[in-house]
Amino acid sequence: MLKTLKPQAIFFDIDGTLVSFKTHTIPASTKASIKRLRDKGIKVFVSTGRALCDINNLEDLVFDGYITANGAYCIDADQNVIAQRLLPKENLRRLIKYMEEKPFSCGFMTNAGNFINFVDEAVATVSKLVNLPVSPVKPISEIIQHDVYQLDAFIDVEQETELMSTVFPDCSSGRWHSSFIDITAKNCTKAAGMESFFAHFGINREETMAFGDGGNDIDMLKLAAIGVAMGNAGDEVKAVADYITDSVDRDGISKALDYFNI
Repeated sequence: MLKTLKPQAIFFDIDGTLVSFKTHTIPASTKASIKRLRDKGIKVFVSTGRALCDINNLEDLVFDGYITANGAYCIDADQNVIAQRLLPKENLRRLIKYMEEKPFSCGFMTNAGNFINFVDEAVATVSKLVNLPVSPVKPISEIIQHDVYQLDAFIDVEQETELMSTVFPDCSSGRWHSSFIDITAKNCTKAAGMESFFAHFGINREETMAFGDGGNDIDMLKLAAIGVAMGNAGDEVKAVADYITDSVDRDGISKALDYFNI
């Protein structure tokens, strides 16, 4: 059934939603749609697992705000900090001890930039997928001297369960790729980032829309009045969506906006 909505704001994931994994570019139809939305006075926001310094693929598009590191660091278009949520230092110190027996590759998004403890094949593969260089290598003991917004742990599902219960009890995890998980402070999600912008701009949740394709987009799609899953999204994402559009490479965003007459 067709839903009617006159949105105040629309939130967009980047990789696999705005930007194609195949071409690493934004489809022309998507660029035209974003510009048209802003011309109509509809606020548009980025909502990504990337660190702010890693957002290098939005071309000339202008957004009203940026939810980065899965809600850990949120800024408006003028670079004013709207919200930030840090990983607890005690959890990070536990990680150092855990690594002594069970080392794995781990990336860190910090206020001083992105770092990684060591590079393996999985890290190289994911870096190529998102078209980003591998972060500088540093010991974890040095990295955690900075404020850490998000940690990317290159581990499987079984080890994730152990790690979250023993090392990161004060944190949450999410997975949009089979090779790694995003770890943030507990209740730090894209949805939490959305709520920060709701309060800042006086946005009514019932007048919002969100687009995503990965597991870390699920809470965002649930919170929005209309959650749209891309055609290239995983089944678990499609299951929570109000509408499933075409893939990022087949003009999914513009098609969904047309469907909802926006």
